[in-house]
Amino acid sequence: MIGDRWGVTEAETRRRYGCDAFVPAPTLEAWRAVTVRAEPDAVWRRLRQVRLAPYSYDLVDNLGRRSPRELLDVPDPVVGGPFTRALGSDQGRILAVEPGRELTATIMGAHLSYAVLPHAEGSRLVLKVAARPRRGLASLLSVGDLVMARKQLLTLKRLAEDDQRPSD
Repeated sequence: MIGDRWGVTEAETRRRYGCDAFVPAPTLEAWRAVTVRAEPDAVWRRLRQVRLAPYSYDLVDNLGRRSPRELLDVPDPVVGGPFTRALGSDQGRILAVEPGRELTATIMGAHLSYAVLPHAEGSRLVLKVAARPRRGLASLLSVGDLVMARKQLLTLKRLAEDDQRPSD
């Protein structure tokens, strides 16, 4: 499928993610990943902030309000809580959490899992999206998600790496 993989390894596409339990027969599966030169706990602290804002294209999905760049003391997500805040209100719902390791949520009919994996260079931040869109929409949704998710992962990567840099 067009746009179903970006930055991900074969091994990362074969592992199980929390979203797999919620969509047993998906017609859309997409994976996105980045290597982050920061320890997994730094990446997790940034990932928790997705509950405050989308960290993607703020003009499109946050009514032009910039997602916070400062590291805030956001507690671990809880099942049933909102997934993110976009377009001026809470969006989606948290379905499962393994603190420090994986966050699974649902939003706009899709189920997604973010995994923070240890890596030789620091961490891997992997996103898997699983859904059952109407026939013919899977490729369109995959490409649209690729654009938004790529921006989100790159933003979280940069912020987590900045957090790891010693201050002058």
